[in-house]
Amino acid sequence: MRIGELASRTGVSVRSLRYYEEQGLLASTRSASGQRHYTAGEIDRVALIQRLYAAGLSSRTIAELLPCVHSPSEENSDAAMERMAQERDRLSAHIADLIRTRDTLDELMVINRAHRESLQMAHSH
Repeated sequence: MRIGELASRTGVSVRSLRYYEEQGLLASTRSASGQRHYTAGEIDRVALIQRLYAAGLSSRTIAELLPCVHSPSEENSDAAMERMAQERDRLSAHIADLIRTRDTLDELMVINRAHRESLQMAHSH
């Protein structure tokens, strides 16, 4: 299938698909006229790439993980486990930072509410 069809079947822009290919995440064959052609298997691959991006992984990390999915071997599997553990640790640290930020905002909101109530009380007297 051509790039436009892959884009419509995956809901991913043609521009993104070209980027995936530049990053080594997606492969195509070229016709004599230079048009990209993809197999039906690339639909699932694009969906996986999208899920990994949505999880916050970089294109470099995704490129490191994809061989483990598509060419499973003990060596690929070990490398993938290590990489996934690193990414999981990074996400856990990011989640902890987000929770701290949310807790700080909660505290500021309590202070703000109390301040507004004190202003309203002062105006009502």
